[in-house]
Amino acid sequence: MKNVLDRSQNRVVIIGGGPGGYEAALIGAQLGADIMLIEKHRCGGSAVLTDVVPSKSLIATAEVMGSINEAEGFGLRVRGGDAESAVAPDLGAMNERIMGLAEAQADDIRDGLTRAGVKLVRGTASLAGRGSVHVVEDSGTEYDLAADTILVAVGAHPRELPTAVPDGERILTWTQLYELDELPPHLVVVGSGVTGAEFASAYRSLGSKVTLVSSRDRVLPGEDEDAAEVLESVFRSRGMNVLSRSRADSVVRDPDGEGVVVTLADGRIVRATHCLMAVGSVPNTDGIGLEDVGVALEDSGHIVVDGVSRTSVPGVYAAGDCTAVLPLASVAAMQGRIAMFHALGDAVFPLRLRNVASNVFTSPEIATVGFTQSDFRENASEVETVTQPLHTNARAKMLGITEGFVKIFCRRGSGSVLGGVVVGPRASELILPITMAVENRLTVDQLSQSFVVYPSLTGSITEAARKLHRHQA
Repeated sequence: MKNVLDRSQNRVVIIGGGPGGYEAALIGAQLGADIMLIEKHRCGGSAVLTDVVPSKSLIATAEVMGSINEAEGFGLRVRGGDAESAVAPDLGAMNERIMGLAEAQADDIRDGLTRAGVKLVRGTASLAGRGSVHVVEDSGTEYDLAADTILVAVGAHPRELPTAVPDGERILTWTQLYELDELPPHLVVVGSGVTGAEFASAYRSLGSKVTLVSSRDRVLPGEDEDAAEVLESVFRSRGMNVLSRSRADSVVRDPDGEGVVVTLADGRIVRATHCLMAVGSVPNTDGIGLEDVGVALEDSGHIVVDGVSRTSVPGVYAAGDCTAVLPLASVAAMQGRIAMFHALGDAVFPLRLRNVASNVFTSPEIATVGFTQSDFRENASEVETVTQPLHTNARAKMLGITEGFVKIFCRRGSGSVLGGVVVGPRASELILPITMAVENRLTVDQLSQSFVVYPSLTGSITEAARKLHRHQA
């Protein structure tokens, strides 16, 4: 009889090799379980191969180009001709490098899984019943695997509109951008959420004319209002055409030339050379047997999970963008780890979304954690906040930073740090001290009394915290 307390006797089958899947596999192997991971493409999933790693590599390239073009402001003269830009993007070479980085990361993840003892299977999988997974390998071999624990981490894919069908040449999803050989002279980006804003920012920095079509009052409607206002102001100052409260009805190839025609709901027409559709994602949950075994789904197709990644079916867990939780690689990875800790009887803490730090990789970046501005408005009598501009920071002056700020929220009375926002270069790095304060329930006084290097951008974090100090009688 199988000893359920013996982890080595617990077979875990993981469907999907993205952050939720491969991080779960590593934890499961570390805890001594028998782990099998089925992935139809490469280890790392879309996060590594088509989404996060490629897009952030593109953004990093745009940052380097921006730094070179701004060198004159630092007293540097770039030798060469009188061209408007000191450097010119070679999109073919850029994309070759970007996809090479993605492939290298996928190889590293595969090698790490293999060293950990995870059994990797190249193919597709579906739930054949409770405790059973049907596998179809790339070779065509089919079989069923008995499983004590199943983790579904199948991710999501770009949403497509019937009136704006991507063709991979002129009308594109964000997974198809890396097939371009030349920089789009004029790129229309439909969608002003995180993905749309990031690509609009990057391609504008690379030299494309960019029109951003936003159906909402402002860009990044889900982010901090002050941060979004700064970003939109920067976008406009850099020559981006931001069309607010403008919904795209259709996007088609221009029959009279090499380009696209974007028709807005109010009848306006925008003509451009290329169009990026960034209108959200759809979970890859169709046709994998979830409903057949009783796994509850949202109307959107996302899998319903609890704080420890359990679905409605015992022994079946889910993680990542296929679930109705935050679509972040860091959250997917944490969901996968939590699932393994729970399934294998290890100590586990439920996922705490309030403590999740996130970042928008625009220029400037926007990083947030915990409490939000809307939360503050609803609890203004109980919460205090302060905003510290970055342009007063000595290090920011040295780096030529003129936009951005640090914002901290704390509980009135106790001074406990509830959340924060950082807008500026490398905000993704600067948010960590505030995240640690939120996670460990530090007070603004404890945060402000931490030594920081002078001069440094982190000095603005402690300065903001000092401004929230209240004398205790």
